[in-house]
Amino acid sequence: MADTRTIIEQAYSAFNKRDIDGALALMTHDVSWPKASEGGKVIGKEEIRGYWTRQWGEFDPHVEPLAMTQENGGRTRVKVHQLVKSLQGDVLSDSEVLHVFTVKSGLIAAMDLGDEADPTVGPSAAFAHRS
Repeated sequence: MADTRTIIEQAYSAFNKRDIDGALALMTHDVSWPKASEGGKVIGKEEIRGYWTRQWGEFDPHVEPLAMTQENGGRTRVKVHQLVKSLQGDVLSDSEVLHVFTVKSGLIAAMDLGDEADPTVGPSAAFAHRS
């Protein structure tokens, strides 16, 4: 799990630094990613780039991994502290959420939200308050 842990930690670090290229370098070309602030999913690095660019234009999210657990089938559950602020600095959400990663051949192939009934319906509760 050391390699998987390192890859996931590097991805969170790059996300928090707004280093899109650094984060995308850790992902497969056809990575699947949830659009927590919009609902639904994006597939591929360029769709993630567009989604994150939109997200960071509306919110200031910060995620820190707290605990990682390896599951059967190559999935890794990550409990994170997620702090979402408005662009003006107001706290919109301060909570712990679950992310579930699939890593294949040393790259992130998918991330799913693990604590919500149906992430395809709409935005995550953390992003319910638009700035």
